[in-house]
Amino acid sequence: MTEAVPTIHIDNDQVRVTEWSFAPGAATGWHRHGFDYVITPVTGGPVEIVGPGGQRTEFLMQPGVSYYREAGVEHDVVWKGEGELRFVEVELKSRPG
Repeated sequence: MTEAVPTIHIDNDQVRVTEWSFAPGAATGWHRHGFDYVITPVTGGPVEIVGPGGQRTEFLMQPGVSYYREAGVEHDVVWKGEGELRFVEVELKSRPG
């Protein structure tokens, strides 16, 4: 499986801002979020969220529609659409978990 490509734009004491780019079928790989975070999709479409224990949930990312999650989330994010998926992740370093 192809890996999603992270590009870090800002990484300081307060925040880390990462732009993620996914080719069709790409995935982030299994990871745990160490901080609260906000995701803002630049492009949109269906992703599959693979959680602990292997449960799979489809989620539709909508361009420009942000969402927030608390630290501790463990998952893999798999792009299920065509073309490229891009989103910006802002991790709040003052909110570790």
